[in-house]
Amino acid sequence: MATAFNRLGFAAFRHSNRIQCRRKPWIGHSSYRPLHSSPIYRASADDDDDEAPRKGPIEPYSFDYTRLDSQSRHQYDHLSPEEKLEYQKADRAAYEHFTSPAVESEFQGLVSQAVYDIRQENPRERDPPERITPGLMAMGEIDEQDSGEDEEFDGDDITSIAHGELEQHREIRDYARIAAWEMPMLSKLYKPFVLPSRDKPLRFRYTTYMGETHPAAKKVVLEFCTRDLPSLTEPQRIKLVKLVGVRYNPEKDLVKMSCEMFETQAQNKRYLGDLVDTLMAEAKDATDMFEDVPLDFRHHKPKPKFEFPESWKLTEQRKQQLEVNWRQRALKEQEREEAGGLIDGPKLIEEALEAMSIRAPVRPAMPPPGGRGRQRQLAR
Repeated sequence: MATAFNRLGFAAFRHSNRIQCRRKPWIGHSSYRPLHSSPIYRASADDDDDEAPRKGPIEPYSFDYTRLDSQSRHQYDHLSPEEKLEYQKADRAAYEHFTSPAVESEFQGLVSQAVYDIRQENPRERDPPERITPGLMAMGEIDEQDSGEDEEFDGDDITSIAHGELEQHREIRDYARIAAWEMPMLSKLYKPFVLPSRDKPLRFRYTTYMGETHPAAKKVVLEFCTRDLPSLTEPQRIKLVKLVGVRYNPEKDLVKMSCEMFETQAQNKRYLGDLVDTLMAEAKDATDMFEDVPLDFRHHKPKPKFEFPESWKLTEQRKQQLEVNWRQRALKEQEREEAGGLIDGPKLIEEALEAMSIRAPVRPAMPPPGGRGRQRQLAR
């Protein structure tokens, strides 16, 4: 019987007269609640917080069997007629208790206190903080927002072109300080050059642009001579030449490969090293030595090499012969000068000018321009 009364209390509380909502939800756009999914309540024109909440008329009590859940219906069906009357009396008493003004007022106070506590724990910001636009002088700084906007221009600053020149001057001074204070310390890292030994036939070449970003900086070039590989026999070396194809230079016996598929030089170098290991393993495989495949060097176009003629080289005999020829030529010039056989260029030019001045005809004086009226005015 106690269980039946407990179920009755819960059912009466669930189906009691509820307080009507004071505000109707108005769903609209809100600039200060972008992440909230709950609707915004718009206050009515005659809404007053001091007034008591309005409620509708209380419905008269009537026992409704359909309001019970399945478990309560099962319990109610197994009760005797006397127990059913007591059940309905208890239901009526619970309904009258929960719909009484005192209980409603206490319930409203609890709801208001809960709402107040929630608002105190999670205060809602009405207006977002104003974002301060950083000025030109604060660009690139760590605390751009704390610097604020630039001051108003009063005509006492340099132009933008001058600011660019000043920034370039600062960069030059920065590199000058590096050259003066940091680069001399690189001498501590000096290592003497040592020729690579026979057991290191692979030569890697890198490209750097001194700190600047460039797409060709990741490229790695590998070069090696096939005869420097000690672990290959002659048939295996020939097979390796056939495998590398156009990457082989028969004139220098040099294989050249490059890689720039990956983002870093270390990855490209590792790829080339693994590729060489694969070629070596294939060259040592005696299953098929490619003996029926001939060597094809049509891809290589040899460049013509011009040799200096032996007769043009200055040997000791050639030098002595040139000195004798120079002395004989100097003696001949001296003899012609003494005999008057040399031509004096300035003297011949002066004589030609004098002859031209004597033979030149005298030109008549030209009348002044202006016609007859101009001539009369000049005569007066």
